[in-house]
Amino acid sequence: MITQSIRNFLEKETAGGILLVVAAVLALICANSPLAEHYNKLLSVTGELRIEDFSVAKPALLWINDLWMAVFFFLVGLELKRELVEGELSNRSQLILPLAGALGGMVVPAAFYIWFNHNDDIAMQGWAIPMATDIAFALGVLALLGSRVPIALKVFLTSLAIVDDIGAIVIIAIFYSGSLSQISLFVAVACLLVLYFINKRGVADIPTYLFIGGILWLAVLKSGVHATLAGVVLALFIPLTDSKRPGFSPAKYMEHSLHPIVVYFILPVFAFANAGVNLEGVSFSSLFEDVPLGIISGLFFGKQIGVFFFCWAAIALGLTRMPVGLNWKTLYGTGILCGIGFTMSFFISGLAFEQVNGGNLMDDRLGILSGSVLAGVVGYVYLNFVLPKK
Repeated sequence: MITQSIRNFLEKETAGGILLVVAAVLALICANSPLAEHYNKLLSVTGELRIEDFSVAKPALLWINDLWMAVFFFLVGLELKRELVEGELSNRSQLILPLAGALGGMVVPAAFYIWFNHNDDIAMQGWAIPMATDIAFALGVLALLGSRVPIALKVFLTSLAIVDDIGAIVIIAIFYSGSLSQISLFVAVACLLVLYFINKRGVADIPTYLFIGGILWLAVLKSGVHATLAGVVLALFIPLTDSKRPGFSPAKYMEHSLHPIVVYFILPVFAFANAGVNLEGVSFSSLFEDVPLGIISGLFFGKQIGVFFFCWAAIALGLTRMPVGLNWKTLYGTGILCGIGFTMSFFISGLAFEQVNGGNLMDDRLGILSGSVLAGVVGYVYLNFVLPKK
């Protein structure tokens, strides 16, 4: 049975998808109008956090991508922990199918991108861009189909996207971290040991975890490992139960409290800050340059092929079974919608090319927007055709 909490989650993600669309459109309008100068100045405004001789100074765009997205990943970590302990991913047989789909949805899109860009060392930095799925956008498309969409399809898509996000986090940690600072890493490890100790002692005081988490974020930021990873790690230490308050879950309380903030504010602001592609000089032929073509083909073709084939293989090998309420047609349609990369694709793109100035590598955003829109439109049309009419 689908719990009310899952239904509420899906409803919030659906509304968040609509806000993401609005934010992306506004960003495009600002970047291609007389407002462009003000839009760029707004994103370049520098903010500084200073404590005595210790300081962190970043433009607004990087504060959004490094700090606010750490909150997003913190929420992802809380959702993952709940799902693994008592949710859809706690059962091995239910975990295998979204795990297989997520694996295929990462490997095959990356292969498509590499195929088009393997001769360009700089462009190859973006090989992971088409590997991610934007759950808010995907569920927003499903919302357009109304009650015709089986709840099992939404749950499968959500589970796959969560596993997909974890895969993206691992890739960021391994491939998109800079030069490492030993002192900062030592502080980060010390924070992890403290978090482990208080968790084992049964401490359930949320401010204590957040205080240590703040120090952890600063240490990871200064260490060279991407700061958003601190959010996921912190979430895994937040206890699901409180021995002093039976029936109260610190992790679920924080997930419930943060979810509307992330969905209705952080992700739309992130979209507004990152989707502002200047289309001056862009033509239809621009889509066929290696970087955007690799991203578009990875998101649109790679995702649907990878998700469907790996799920088919898992079922054919007897490792799992088709969830009740799904069939091969709707499973394939889900694979198409997984090609909506948007938020995570923009995020990985920023990490991949943040050191590159100018050149045709700015076409990565054009590829992300085009591939995501194509996957969303085709996925909607396909599912509208195969789903029951009533």
